[in-house]
Amino acid sequence: MVIEFLLVFLLIIVNGVFAMSEAAMISARRARLQQRAEEGDAGAKAALALANEPNRFLSTVQIGISLIGILSGAIGGSTLSAAIQPFIEKIPFLAPRSAAVSVVIVVLVITYLSLVVGELVPKRLAINNAETIAALVAPPMQM
Repeated sequence: MVIEFLLVFLLIIVNGVFAMSEAAMISARRARLQQRAEEGDAGAKAALALANEPNRFLSTVQIGISLIGILSGAIGGSTLSAAIQPFIEKIPFLAPRSAAVSVVIVVLVITYLSLVVGELVPKRLAINNAETIAALVAPPMQM
């Protein structure tokens, strides 16, 4: 169960990187990226290239976010819910529906973590440091 929990958390972190990349690329000021590129910043140059092809970049990000959501839901729904089901069975009025309650609890926890750790915090960081983060994430996102 520990491995599955860590895997789901890792997927949420990777989702955060994708969300942060998207927000940084959208929020980054092209003039500032251009200035950094002229100063020799290869990441800023890569960010400018991605900014000139937003459909390609945004499609890649959305595919990544969707796949991560599906994987974390599948792993959580199948393995983590089975791990907490024995604890739910000990609550008499929930015992008859322990499997369903376990799935609901896991889905709610994964959803909360995905929203906070995988979306809100990374996007806030990206908006506050758009050009720096865009320059950091652009080179690997070009692949």
